[in-house]
Amino acid sequence: MKYHLLFLLLFVSVFSFGQKPKIDLKMIGKDLKNQQSPYNYEKLIFKYKAYPKSLDTIESQHLYYGRNFRKDLVSTMDDEFKTLAEAFKDKNFDECINKGKILYEKDPTNLDVLLILLQAYDSKKEGDNFMHHLSQFRTLTDAIRSSGDGKSEKTAYLVNTVGDEYILLNILNLGQEYSRGSKAAKDGMYDIWQKDNNTVYIKVLYIDF
Repeated sequence: MKYHLLFLLLFVSVFSFGQKPKIDLKMIGKDLKNQQSPYNYEKLIFKYKAYPKSLDTIESQHLYYGRNFRKDLVSTMDDEFKTLAEAFKDKNFDECINKGKILYEKDPTNLDVLLILLQAYDSKKEGDNFMHHLSQFRTLTDAIRSSGDGKSEKTAYLVNTVGDEYILLNILNLGQEYSRGSKAAKDGMYDIWQKDNNTVYIKVLYIDF
C-alpha cells in the first residue's frame, strides 16, 4: 500500500549517518530474547512507547530488524488492517484513530499502522499525538537508513518488507522516474533503482532462521 508522504518528508530527519554499524540479524534475535541484555525487547519497547527520542541507533535497529523474529505482527493482508485502510481511504479519521490504536497496541513498530495514525492525527489537528508517533516513525526509518548507504550490494539499505522499501524511497525522494531491476540473494532480494548515473541498492530481507 502506498501513501502520500509529502507532509512527512517535511519532518523526517535528513541528517547523514557517520560510520554505519553492521546489522547482525542473528545477534539481534538473541539480544531481544535475553532478559539480561540491554537490547531485550521488553526494555526497548518500553522506551520506544514512552520516550522514542531516547533510543540510539543500535536500539532502533534491534526494534526494527527484530520484527523478523516476532510472530505477533499485523499484516496488511489481515482483515483488521484492511478495515483500517478502508477507513483511511474514506477519510474517516475518527475511525482510523480508533482502529489504528488497537493495531498499534498489537504491533507498535508497524510502519503502515504508524503512517495511517500520523495522517489521521494530522487531519484531526492532534499535534501531541502526531509528534509522538512521528518520533517513533523517525526512530524506525532512521534504523533503516543507518543500515547502509545504498551505493552497492554490500552496503545496500536493508528493509523488512516491500512496503517499507517504498516508504524508504519516499524518504530518499526517489520518484517514478527511477527504473527498478531485481537480483536474487541468499536471504533476500536486491532491488536496484537507477536514474542516469545514480544507482541505489535496497535489499528486501527474506529470513528463515
